[in-house]
Amino acid sequence: MTIPAEIFRAYDIRGIVGRSLTVEGVRDIGRALGSVGRERGAATFAVCRDGRLSGPELANALMEGLVAAGANAIDIGMGPTPLAYFAAHHLGCGSCVAVSGSHNPPEYNGLKMVVGGNALYGDDIQDLRKRIEQKKFSSGPGKRSQANVLDAYVDRIVGDVKLARKFHIAIDCGNGVAGMLAPRLYRELGCEVTELYCEVDGTFPNHHPDPAQPKNLVELIRTLKTGKAELGLAFDGDGDRLGVVTKDGEIIFADRQLMLLAKDVLSRNPGAEIIYDVKSTRLLAPYIERHGGKPLLWKTGHSLIKAKLKETGALLAGEMSGHTFFKERWYGFDDALYGGARLLEVLSKEKDANQALKSLPNAPSTPELHWSLEEGEPHALVAKLQASKPFPGAERVVTVDGVRVEYADGFGLARASNTTPTIVMRFEADNAAALERIKRDFRSALQPLKPNAPLPY
Repeated sequence: MTIPAEIFRAYDIRGIVGRSLTVEGVRDIGRALGSVGRERGAATFAVCRDGRLSGPELANALMEGLVAAGANAIDIGMGPTPLAYFAAHHLGCGSCVAVSGSHNPPEYNGLKMVVGGNALYGDDIQDLRKRIEQKKFSSGPGKRSQANVLDAYVDRIVGDVKLARKFHIAIDCGNGVAGMLAPRLYRELGCEVTELYCEVDGTFPNHHPDPAQPKNLVELIRTLKTGKAELGLAFDGDGDRLGVVTKDGEIIFADRQLMLLAKDVLSRNPGAEIIYDVKSTRLLAPYIERHGGKPLLWKTGHSLIKAKLKETGALLAGEMSGHTFFKERWYGFDDALYGGARLLEVLSKEKDANQALKSLPNAPSTPELHWSLEEGEPHALVAKLQASKPFPGAERVVTVDGVRVEYADGFGLARASNTTPTIVMRFEADNAAALERIKRDFRSALQPLKPNAPLPY
């Protein structure tokens, strides 16, 4: 059978259930993945699923495929994506799959995959597609079993993270799967918890579970302003990205959260390397250096950052999108539940938690802007930009992922998204005038590349 190529993406597999992502397709993906697991000597997979309605059926098909390939499947039931990563460590199997559509609309689902401790991305994911097309599967009598790792996960975090005082927090899970675990975890850490949309519902009836979009934080902000909670945490659909909101409603994006976490990690590990992605604020590197660390700018994408973390031995990494990766005291994977706990631990030592967040370096910036183009165009246009570098006033032009142009008073970014046919842009500067100037520089560099496609600003 042919399987749609477009579901095999840069960091995961994702598609519309029953159309591009079918039960038969997922069964074949299981067979291909089981075959890879056997070849790499890591043929036992922990499998969890998020709260989507298609989860049970697709997770079952995946496990049928794994077992048909002669691999073993351990069903850990419903849970956030980080629970699958944790299970791979805790159960000692090293391989796992989270059946999750992340923050996509309800009709989507997908797979995030780890084999022998390495997240699959890029060519590895394309290789699965080729195996399916060529029917290059191993076969054998694999075993299927069940395990409950929820208690072990909560115990591991509660045993590691210690709050210096009690917090009253509000948490918004957007009816995503983090809701089954977050209230319990934070109460066990000693917090009083006000719950918003913590009932798992795969139709996401209240708002979309994507804390990177300010419109999804409106209810949390209102709850903080009118209620007793002093701090708000919001989780994406599968619990691997975190949003943070102060009492007065300021959103603390992940690049600024990373400052506070980096300062904490560096207090115990002077000289440690801290990784951040190309979308992040330029105020991060000097902040890390000031606190005795080595900043490393790297490509956007959770699998790419995880691989870089492993390669460099860095103790902490973060992405603007809300993925934060802890190697110190944890396993190096992105986990918003654990990340929220670590943030509270740091803030619990401050006299005024909100002031500690609000006083982190900040600058006028735009949210992510998306320039919609045709399939295949974004990477081609960005390659042209990388070759010509038409930015005369720049201090440096970084091309590790797209084009990040750094000026004395700000930066601009244009990079091809690995998940949709768009060029992602972001701008930051010391003041509004500089911000407009940098946006103009990018307009004159980008618009001629495709004059008939209007820029998003």
